[in-house]
Amino acid sequence: MKYWKLLTAALLIMLTLPAYAYLDPGTGSMLLQVILGGIAAIGVALKLFWHKIRIAVGLGNSSKAE
Repeated sequence: MKYWKLLTAALLIMLTLPAYAYLDPGTGSMLLQVILGGIAAIGVALKLFWHKIRIAVGLGNSSKAE
């Protein structure tokens, strides 16, 4: 009874039917844009919060020089 999840997953994989789906060439372009946009968004977020991230990790100086 320990392996019922694995057995269920294996049965579902073996009993699948072909989808006969068509992906047009624009789909790859759109997927690439989503990936690159996500990478750009992560980069901008890191740039905006870089000082707070460094302080949280312990690499930055928490007190500002006056």
